[in-house]
Amino acid sequence: MQTPLRKVRVELNLTISEVANAINCDVGNLSRLERGIQTASLELAEKLTAFYRGKITELEILYPHRYQQQNNKTV
Repeated sequence: MQTPLRKVRVELNLTISEVANAINCDVGNLSRLERGIQTASLELAEKLTAFYRGKITELEILYPHRYQQQNNKTV
């Protein structure tokens, strides 16, 4: 299962390093967010939403498991 955060990055053909560097975030931290192991801070969620220009919402970043289940039901 992919989190919405990982899904949008893959769809845009970006590496995790490119995103981490663009938002000034540690690659390991971003990796844990994408795998749903760690929860993003509000500040980081805002940075990611701005970076992806609305292709993902703060709610999808802050509560990835809610959106993973929803996406799996529609597949």
